[in-house]
Amino acid sequence: MGEEDEGEIYDGVRAQFPLTFGKQSKSQTPLEAIHNSTRRHTSAPNPNPNPPIGPPLQITNADDDDDDGQAMIGPPRPPPPQLNSEEEDDVMVGPPRPPPDSDDEEEEEGNRFRIPMSNEIVLKGHTKIVSALAVDQSGSRVLTGSYDYWVRMYDFQGMNHGLQSFRQLEPFEAHQIRHLSWSPTSDRFLCVTGAAQAKIYDRDGLTLGEFVKGDMYIVDLKQTKGHLSGLTCGEWHPNDKDTILTSSEDGSLRIWDVNNFKNQKQVIKPKLARPGRVPVTACTWGPQGKCVAGAIGDGSIQIWNLKPGWGSRPDIHDQRAHSDDITALKFSDDARILLSRSFDASLKVWDLRLMKEPLKVFEGLPNNYAQTNIALSPGDQLILTGTSVDRDKKIGGLLCFYDRSKLELVSRVGISPTCSVVQCAWHPKLNQIFTTAGDKSQGQTHVLYDPTLSERGALACVSRAPRKKSVDDFEPQPVIHNPHSLPLFRDQPSRKRQREKILKDPLKSHKPELPMTGPGFGGRVGASKGSLLTQYLLKQGGMIKETWMEEDPREAILKYADVAARDPKYIAPAYAQTQPEPVFQESDSEEEDK
Repeated sequence: MGEEDEGEIYDGVRAQFPLTFGKQSKSQTPLEAIHNSTRRHTSAPNPNPNPPIGPPLQITNADDDDDDGQAMIGPPRPPPPQLNSEEEDDVMVGPPRPPPDSDDEEEEEGNRFRIPMSNEIVLKGHTKIVSALAVDQSGSRVLTGSYDYWVRMYDFQGMNHGLQSFRQLEPFEAHQIRHLSWSPTSDRFLCVTGAAQAKIYDRDGLTLGEFVKGDMYIVDLKQTKGHLSGLTCGEWHPNDKDTILTSSEDGSLRIWDVNNFKNQKQVIKPKLARPGRVPVTACTWGPQGKCVAGAIGDGSIQIWNLKPGWGSRPDIHDQRAHSDDITALKFSDDARILLSRSFDASLKVWDLRLMKEPLKVFEGLPNNYAQTNIALSPGDQLILTGTSVDRDKKIGGLLCFYDRSKLELVSRVGISPTCSVVQCAWHPKLNQIFTTAGDKSQGQTHVLYDPTLSERGALACVSRAPRKKSVDDFEPQPVIHNPHSLPLFRDQPSRKRQREKILKDPLKSHKPELPMTGPGFGGRVGASKGSLLTQYLLKQGGMIKETWMEEDPREAILKYADVAARDPKYIAPAYAQTQPEPVFQESDSEEEDK
C-alpha cells in the first residue's frame, strides 16, 4: 500500500471524528503580554496626593553607594558595553536622544535598592482583614490567616491564574487568627488564635496536636501547665525544629517542646512595676535563638538571654519604650538593632548596646491592628512596615521602606486606597514582597514582584496560562437523589415529641372541658349550673327540677321493688326456679319501744 492510499484512508477515518479530537495546537500567549496585565499603575497622577509621611525623601546617587562598598539588593546590574576606539569616534546617526524625564530619574534613583514592585498579583478568598502571613523557606507555599476565623493555604507550584487556595482550615471556632509561623524545615507550621491553646499542623494542613490549657484557679503562673487566656503571638525557633515560643494575655511567655503537648519547657514572667497580670502583646526570637524578647502591655520591652540557669529576670529592660501597646518586635540578623512597632503610630529603631534612647523614631504611621508587623529586606538593608487607613487625612494603606544605614525614608508604595496594610514579608529566595490588607468586609494578600528580578513564586502561577476547553472536558450535571426526603426513609420523630404534640391536641388527648369560673364564651355559660346554654335556660325557667338532692336513696330504690317483682327482665328470670325465697328480718323497733 502506497503513501497516497494511506493518506486517503486517514482522511476518510479522520472525517468521522470532530475537529477538536486529538492533540490540538494552541497558541501560546507571550510572557510579556502576561506580565503587562499584572503591572502596577503608579505613573498616573493622583488627584488627592498623600501628604508625606516621615522625614523628607533624601536619595543619593547609586554610584556613590557602590563606591562606599555597600551591598546592593537583588541581582547586579549588567556591565556597560565596552566600545572600541573606532566606535567611539563614529558619528551618531539620527536625531539626538531626548533629555531624560525628571520623574524617571527619581524613580530610577528611588529604586536603587531594586525593590521588586513593578508587578502585582492579589490572592483573595478571605471575607475580613488578613491578620497573619507566613511563607515557607522555599517560597512554594503561603499561609494566610484572617479575622474571619479561617486559615488559607496557597501553593505556587500547583496554582494557576485563578489564584485559589487549595485548602482552608478553621483551627478554633469563633477565634481570630493572630499569628502563623513555619518550622525551620517547613514541614509543620504553628497557628496562634485568640484561644488559649496553640495548634500544630503538618505541611498539608492535617492537625498534629494542640497544647494544653492551664488551670485558671492557680494564681502562680509558673505552676500551670499552659496559658490561661487568649494568645497574642507565637514563633517557631529559627534553628530548632522542636521549640516554640508563645505569648498570651495572661501575662506570661512560654517555651514549648513540640513533642510534648502536655506541659511547657519554660515559663517567663515579665518584670512589672506593680504586681498584677499585664498582657504580653508580642514576642520574638533573637538571632540564632540566643535570646527572647517580649513586648509588655505597659509599653515596656524586655529581653532575656538564654543561658544556663536563666530565669524570669530580664537582662535588658526598657520601661518606657512606647506610650501605647506594642504590636511587633524584630531583631536584625547581626543582633545589633531591635525594631518595634506600636499603636502610637511610630516605628522605633533601638541599639541593643544602649537601650535608654532609640536611635530613630519614624512617626506618622497609623496603626489600628494588633498584628501590624515589621520586616527586613534580604541583607537587612531596608526596613519595611505597613500603615492603616487614615480617614481624616484620606490616606490609604501604604507600605513604607526605610534605609537602615541612613535611617531615612526610601519609598512609599500604595497598596490599597480603602484597606489597611497589616502584615508584610520580603522573601529572600523569591525576591518578592508579600503584604496583607483588608477591612471589615474584605481581605486579600498582595504579592509584589519584578519579572527581571524575581524568581518562581508569582511568576510561575502567572505564566501558567489556562488550558483551552475541549469536547472531552464535558461533564454532565449529576442528579442528586436524597433518600431521606422520602417518607419511607424519613427518620421517625422521637416519642417524647409525639406525646407532647398529642397532649396539645384536645381531641386526641380526650381532655374534658374544664368548668368556667368567669364570663362564658363560645356558647358556654360561665356558671356551675350547667355547661350548656339550653340547660341553663330550662333551669332558670323551672322546666327542669332536680329532686335527687332531697330524696332518701333507700326510698328511691324501694319504689321500684314491686315493679321488679312483678316483671323481672334481666337476671331474676334465669334464677326463678332455683332462687331461694328471701327472708328479711322484721323490724324490732316496736319491741324496743315497749
